Amino acid sequence: MTIRTESRITIASSVHEVWAYICDVGRWPEWAPTVLECRVRGGGPLQPGSRVDQRARDLWWTHDRSEEVTAVEAPRSVAFAGTMGTSVARWAMELEPAGDKQTDAMMWIEVDLAGIMRAVPGLVKGSIQRVSDREMAAMKAAVESATREGAVS
Repeated sequence: MTIRTESRITIASSVHEVWAYICDVGRWPEWAPTVLECRVRGGGPLQPGSRVDQRARDLWWTHDRSEEVTAVEAPRSVAFAGTMGTSVARWAMELEPAGDKQTDAMMWIEVDLAGIMRAVPGLVKGSIQRVSDREMAAMKAAVESATREGAVS
């Protein structure tokens, strides 16, 4: 059983500014409430096959997790695969220009429910949707604030 969520938001910054922010994995804790620390294993940019290592707090416990970068189409999309609890998960950020200095951003998450997570698919999906909506709002606030201050590279 696979569930999918999508969160969309328009950010008052260019696609390139939003892309730079998303690809700065050290800043993920600013917008992703489950991410405490994040880095690309071995350094370097996000590219297919790279591993993104995190110290995370999700599903009520703190732990290490690692995700594989599965696709990068700069500056439009980046996708990852890993686990969420007992389940295999995939997620991506997709960006589209929306007029002058505006970006339509979408985050989708797919989870192949396994183990105990199969017993409560609605609860799992609702929880994932709430977190990703909160992440998108936090990302919007951070990027727009940095754009106003001229701090996005």
